[in-house]
Amino acid sequence: MPRVVLGVCGGIAAYKAVEVCRRLVDAGVHVAPVLTDGAQQFVGALTFSALASEPARTSLFGGPEPIPHTRLGQSADLIVVAPATAKLLGKYAAGISDDLLTATLLATRAPVLVCPAMHTEMWEHPAVQDNLATLRGRGVHVLEPESGRLAGGDVGAGRLADPGRIAETVLALLAGDHPLTGRAVVVTAGGTREAVDPVRYVGNRSSGKMGHALANAAQRLGARVVLITTAHQPVDAGVEVVAVESAQEMHDAVMAHAPGADAVIMAAAVADFRPKAPAEQKIKKADGVPEIVLEPTTDILAALGRAKRPGQVVVGFAAETERLRENAAAKLAAKRVDLMVANDVSAPDAGFEVDTNRAVLLWADGHHAETQLLAKDELATVVLTHVLDLLGGPLNGPST
Repeated sequence: MPRVVLGVCGGIAAYKAVEVCRRLVDAGVHVAPVLTDGAQQFVGALTFSALASEPARTSLFGGPEPIPHTRLGQSADLIVVAPATAKLLGKYAAGISDDLLTATLLATRAPVLVCPAMHTEMWEHPAVQDNLATLRGRGVHVLEPESGRLAGGDVGAGRLADPGRIAETVLALLAGDHPLTGRAVVVTAGGTREAVDPVRYVGNRSSGKMGHALANAAQRLGARVVLITTAHQPVDAGVEVVAVESAQEMHDAVMAHAPGADAVIMAAAVADFRPKAPAEQKIKKADGVPEIVLEPTTDILAALGRAKRPGQVVVGFAAETERLRENAAAKLAAKRVDLMVANDVSAPDAGFEVDTNRAVLLWADGHHAETQLLAKDELATVVLTHVLDLLGGPLNGPST
């Protein structure tokens, strides 16, 4: 029977951890609850003791075991913290162990899943995001919060992920669900920059969030991942990053890595045009308005479609502002790719620089599907579900 330590922190979402505990026990998992002092202000230890596999623990001291954190850390197959508050994330990232839960987190070599929950302003604070990036870099799994109703009647990002989704994620981690093991995946991300002079460039609004989510998701599913990106964002440990800037640099990197890949996912927003003759020195304002002549860049997606070998999967992205399905279908046919993921970037909740997306997926055989509004991490799993299907293997993930 797998053993899971369920850490519960002091947030209003602590009551949802009761349902997480029940679902895991019903699934045959041995659950050992650990509650912080803050958690006990919202839900009692007795509740978890009644539902879990063993009594809930609340303190480093005074119990029957002299060093409970080491026993818990060494015996756990996985530790999940739900909800994980900003305080917990900060202490864990800094290596501070001043209570039983943080001491257990530092005393384990088991996988760790944190499920943050907090108000939107806290979730979006740079310190919280930096701490999450640090933890991700150490291999900690992060199940990002959802958007919805928060404490006090507020609405926004920061709501704890659904208990059922948390339990499913825990079970997948325990099962070692890595269906892309042995596969090589190349992902592109970000918007390219085409030089006007040494200081200025022609660019676009792409943040690279979707591409980075795809790379992280593919790595967590077991793939060997090369991420070719213009964006400066943290990635999971194990993802190989190739930093580029221009469309030509991205073309060269993609064509160098694509031959050895089972799947290539072109999520980057590559410039269609670039200045034909960039100035060697900074253009001075006093010289008047310059005339900038543009020329087309190399079409990377079309080149991949032409060079695609049998069995290789190529996925394109179409960022549109009108006639979404029609334009995406035309691009799918012209580029000769297997799957096109199209989204309306003029939508405030699904365009550039936001954490959510909704998409229309179109296949070369003519069928299509639409997703609801999803976190980009979730959409990444949806896309990879279909990539694996095209490669010839099953993957359980969010459905469209």
